[in-house]
Amino acid sequence: MDRLLWMHCYARAVETGSFSAVARELAIGQPNVSRHIASLEAHLGTRLLHRSTRKLTLTPEGERYYTEVRRALDAIAEAESTARGEEKPQGLLRVACPVALARFKMLPLVKPFLQRYPDIELDLQIADRKIDLIEEGVDIAVRVGELRDSALKARRLGTARRICVASPAYLAEYGTPQKPEELRQHNCVLFSLLATGNLWPFDGQPVEVRGNFKVNSPEGVRSAVLDGLGVGLMPCWLFADALAAGEVVQLLSDWNIPALPITALYPAKRLLPRRAAVFMDYLSQVFASDTELQGAG
Repeated sequence: MDRLLWMHCYARAVETGSFSAVARELAIGQPNVSRHIASLEAHLGTRLLHRSTRKLTLTPEGERYYTEVRRALDAIAEAESTARGEEKPQGLLRVACPVALARFKMLPLVKPFLQRYPDIELDLQIADRKIDLIEEGVDIAVRVGELRDSALKARRLGTARRICVASPAYLAEYGTPQKPEELRQHNCVLFSLLATGNLWPFDGQPVEVRGNFKVNSPEGVRSAVLDGLGVGLMPCWLFADALAAGEVVQLLSDWNIPALPITALYPAKRLLPRRAAVFMDYLSQVFASDTELQGAG
């Protein structure tokens, strides 16, 4: 009997929520996946999963067993990687990253990272949606902003300094605000995913703003500000090139706006692969030397 295969089938069934997904992943057919997990349950003498036509539900015993079996499988994978590569980081590393951060900060780091670690295969998944790391098999998710309560582990990589900007054309027509409270008389481009909503959190003088355009993408805010639609509040790196070219003007620079944390999230129940650890180390080191991403390891 191949208990290791049974354990692997069980762990991936829990993580994907589907026997058919495991069957496609392992190329062994859905009946075989079901049979392997049934064999594992018979060997343990306990029910691990409740099966229905719509979903798989873990029993209390199944939840406890999953935690231990995932640790064991990760330890085996890490041991095999160490034996094959003489502790060199290698293998497939899946990283999820928001679109704007990827475009302006992450993509330029891909080549130097892979030059340093040529045995790592980096799969960078760029999207603004919140992903399920376990279900989608992602090792690390890089996020910008305050984190809600999570079962994931987190490592601080740096911070995103925020600024308030507008185009010269907009300011020529509507004037330049001198205090945060004056933003109430301006059209502000609203980022719908901002944790504070329409409240722009200037230290000591937060202000509720309004505007006739709201978008769920930082690059959407950037485009609208460059088009002269209104005033925007975003991480400074999003407008660094436009500031240098004179396409936008920084406003209210005497008023501090709290920076946003940049964090790497990874599954708490998995052994962190060395390739993931060195990737986070690399980001932390690079961000620490970037004035727009003051590093915090």
